[in-house]
Amino acid sequence: MRRRASLVLLALAAFCAALAPLLRWYAYPRLAKIPPNQYQEVVLEARDATLLDYAGGMQPRKVDKVTIVQTLKGNVEASEEIEASAGKDVVVWDTLSYIIGPDGKMVSRIPERYIFDAHTQEPVHATGEMVDEDPVEREGIEFKWPFFTEPRDYLYFDAQTRTSSPVHYVGPRTYKGMDVYYFEQTVPWTKVAMPKKMPIEGIDPATIEQTTGTSLWYTVKAMFWVDPVTGAPVNAEQDIQQEMRGGIAANGPDGKLTAFAGHVKMRADYAEHTLELVAANRFKVLVLHTYAPIGLAAGGLLLLGPALWLEARGRRRDPRPGRGTEPEPTAGVSA
Repeated sequence: MRRRASLVLLALAAFCAALAPLLRWYAYPRLAKIPPNQYQEVVLEARDATLLDYAGGMQPRKVDKVTIVQTLKGNVEASEEIEASAGKDVVVWDTLSYIIGPDGKMVSRIPERYIFDAHTQEPVHATGEMVDEDPVEREGIEFKWPFFTEPRDYLYFDAQTRTSSPVHYVGPRTYKGMDVYYFEQTVPWTKVAMPKKMPIEGIDPATIEQTTGTSLWYTVKAMFWVDPVTGAPVNAEQDIQQEMRGGIAANGPDGKLTAFAGHVKMRADYAEHTLELVAANRFKVLVLHTYAPIGLAAGGLLLLGPALWLEARGRRRDPRPGRGTEPEPTAGVSA
């Protein structure tokens, strides 16, 4: 009976020992992926901001609040089409940044299509990759860092300039009880394209630039608090400045007009929701990557001990000649 129990324990130990590396190096890369049908909405705000009043004489004015509604929707049909030629799991995000002034009216709207590898988050170049209807070819990451983010600089794509530049690792931080990595990116003053959708109907931004010589310039300091396990930012803030230069802005100070200036950050309720979502996903990734493999390996070792002990005891008690302890002699019977 002990021999049978030891064999069962040995089989379980071998199963756990084999499953641990299989789960870590085979299952984890195939299961830890961004779902292709993800949907997310985030509301950001810039309080006490400066905004160009297009309808009120093209003058910058102080406003209580500018709101930015960002929606992200996974395009499953587009991802399946790209996967057929890419040979790997691909996610297509169709995003929209909708900027709203203090009066509730639209200031601008900027659509994007972001195509990337579902596991590594590396960009995948395919037809349809764009920012505000302008074709782009991203380098580096955008929106999300890779799973198990490293404490180092990454290349990060800035949608306004349509270019990539380093986002610098600053150091570890604690954000609302979660250990995170803090990153910063500074984009210097750069001439950028005007949004194709302007707050006044009938205004063609391309025509404005060509006929009046007015151009839009932009600089930003972007700050990210990133969960190193999931690679998801639990918080993001930006100090943004935009200026109109030349042309219709020539009468402004130094030939410039502030189009927007403000500190943009997530609204408090969305920040709390984001933190809860990241914490839940963090646990799932750790189960696949760390907890389950280590637990299985430890379980295998724990099962191996009693299995060997039972096997040794069974051998010591085996009554057959040459197997364990010799049987005691039987007493003779007198006639």
